[in-house]
Amino acid sequence: MTTSPTNGRRPTIDDVARAAGVSKGTVSRALNGHRWVSPDAQRAVEAAVKQTGYRANALARGLKLQRAGSVAFLLGEDLDHMFGDPNFATLMRGASDSLAEMSMSMVLLLAGSADEQARALDFIGTGTIDGVMFVSWHHDMSVLTDLNRAGIPTIFCGTPRAGDPMTSFVTADDLDGAIQMVEHLLSRGRKRIGMIAPPKDAVGGSLRVEGYLRALGDLADESLIVYGDYTREGGRAGMLKLLAQHPDIDAVFAANDLTAAGAIEAAQAEGKVVPDDISIGGFDDNSAATSTVPAITTMRQPFIRLAKEMTRLLIDQINGEPPAQLTLRTELVVRDST
Repeated sequence: MTTSPTNGRRPTIDDVARAAGVSKGTVSRALNGHRWVSPDAQRAVEAAVKQTGYRANALARGLKLQRAGSVAFLLGEDLDHMFGDPNFATLMRGASDSLAEMSMSMVLLLAGSADEQARALDFIGTGTIDGVMFVSWHHDMSVLTDLNRAGIPTIFCGTPRAGDPMTSFVTADDLDGAIQMVEHLLSRGRKRIGMIAPPKDAVGGSLRVEGYLRALGDLADESLIVYGDYTREGGRAGMLKLLAQHPDIDAVFAANDLTAAGAIEAAQAEGKVVPDDISIGGFDDNSAATSTVPAITTMRQPFIRLAKEMTRLLIDQINGEPPAQLTLRTELVVRDST
């Protein structure tokens, strides 16, 4: 339990300084994340904050630092897509939790249409947020370009197509993840492996296709690739198309778990037993992966860590650090669909 030596009044920065045995300036620097604080002093201040129950006045601190104390989560998709894809909810929750640990708030802004993009940029331009987390599964980078030109600290989830060194981003390793999945299917003895690929304008989509082709090597046959739209319905349509054109296929790598779930349903409707007749693998490891029978073998994207790293790198930018780029490994999760 926190004990406060302040006789019932609201504890102040002076109380923290006395409890920590350091100056008010050191407390201020420690609380605001400045580098010129020794590890011992930082620990002493953190312990004193807990002891006294001190809470910084976020508004006053924001005015002093010319900070708003909030970050925009800018979603470059329409609402239907947002509610249909469980990845968005996981990223938003992870970002919100990470920001809350820093006493910062998150504002959700939609940018799925040209009008929404314009309104979002107008809002961001008012100075009511300190930075932007931009999440979009499609390659409309005009918003990202506008934010960079305006000097707004921004981090992107995924790999921008242009590979702009001035853009901060955090991404899962789409290329290596695709290679791992196809190698897993090959290890199961599968020889005719199709792919229900991401949309051609999808962030990271070309890397997943490249990984599929690279893993197959001489066995690669681009006629076995059909393009979906990251939805369950797209997975059904893609599987039906593959089975109609290539009835001898014995495995499918699907663009994501929703696509894989639709592919399983379509294969079963056509009388195929999964995985005896055809193995099906996905990508993401979200709730869709365990919503089917059999459950889906997939590549796990570390969504919570993605959100935490996005938060960390964005705060670094807000504090004046240069753009940074980080790629996180994916992990093969084997279930019954393969």
